[in-house]
Amino acid sequence: MDILRFITAGSVDDGKSTLIGRLLYDTKQIFADQLEAIESSGRLNEDGQVDLSLLTDGLKAEREQGITIDVAYKYFNTEKRKFIIADAPGHIQYTRNMVTGASNSSLSIILVDARKGVQEQTRRHSIISSLLGIPHLVICINKMDLVGFDEAVFNKIVEDYKRFAQKLNAKDIKFIPVSALKGDNIVEKSTAMSWYTGSSLLQHLEEVPVSSDINLKDTRFPVQYVIRPHTTELHDYRGYAGKVISGVYRKGDKITVLPSGETSTIKSVELGGKELDEAFAPMSVVIQLEDAVDISRGDVIVKQEDNLEATQGFEAILCWMHNTPLKPGAKLLLRHNSSDTRCVVKEIQYKIDVNSLDNMENVDQVQLNEICRVFIKTSHPLLVDNYGNNRSNGGFILVDETSYSTVGAGMVVDVVNEKEPSYMI
Repeated sequence: MDILRFITAGSVDDGKSTLIGRLLYDTKQIFADQLEAIESSGRLNEDGQVDLSLLTDGLKAEREQGITIDVAYKYFNTEKRKFIIADAPGHIQYTRNMVTGASNSSLSIILVDARKGVQEQTRRHSIISSLLGIPHLVICINKMDLVGFDEAVFNKIVEDYKRFAQKLNAKDIKFIPVSALKGDNIVEKSTAMSWYTGSSLLQHLEEVPVSSDINLKDTRFPVQYVIRPHTTELHDYRGYAGKVISGVYRKGDKITVLPSGETSTIKSVELGGKELDEAFAPMSVVIQLEDAVDISRGDVIVKQEDNLEATQGFEAILCWMHNTPLKPGAKLLLRHNSSDTRCVVKEIQYKIDVNSLDNMENVDQVQLNEICRVFIKTSHPLLVDNYGNNRSNGGFILVDETSYSTVGAGMVVDVVNEKEPSYMI
């Protein structure tokens, strides 16, 4: 079965953790000891039922305050598909946690409180989902039971969101009215909302296409480790371990090693010591080559017909994730797949207003949780793609060189292939 990774997002108290708890509970994915633990906590909802949000809120502070702080991951499966859920916090100060959870997701569930409508965090999380290239958005209008399951309330929120979403890069948006507390339209269709003729949330999650979201055209294999056993049985063995982040690799393929430009042919593709007919994203495998080529961690193996040039300058959309503001000239460590290099943020081109999606120009700094477009120069060449064409090879993080804290998450939007000497920082 294929795997769908999705994230729940939205404003504070929109019911994200309760929705996931209900999804797990109604699909019978909760172990008996887990259910006993939350029942013994004494936390009950207004109707006297056990508080299902405790299934994802695992931190002590989360249980005490009734909020989500860190991203909680849950796993479950049905007969049709496996799922990995990331429950993201709603508070603005934890937006960086939401970015972390969304970076590997193929679908984003954004909850909206039916009583409050579209809020600032609704827009912010929608923008981040759009910028991260998440292809599928599900807008769950939650707490419909508190507005009498009124169709007019649902239609008004759908209209408001569609008006805002016109500026988003969203390919697929689905609207579902739900009550996470009562279970309406979560796993089974609700009898209280006969006016809604669409699918339940679980049905949509089972049917949404995900295989078409993987880039199987552009071959990208960043080398993570060179395997040299030096044993009697494997005296001459040399394998290159890594993750196929896009494309398909087969025995006999003509390849190029970048950035050196050396060429060879794939001798074998292995997984767990066994040869495979082919490897494709997102498999982690070992590739052997016919020739003894000088390859080290950070090099990228591509097919010879693929075009990928190294660059030391690019423009990127950046979500700033640190309390210290970002200013032009900031020197940081950039991590892209298995490559690390020093970089400098040469220019802040503009910030993005999360309410209007307008560009705010002439800014001299970027604060925590703000989103901006920047120009970055690196000390060593990087092999990056435009994020819109290849999410797996277009994303990166920025790390403070002193504290080694992650301070920013970025997406390459324009590669600048300048013919100039190496830029030393």
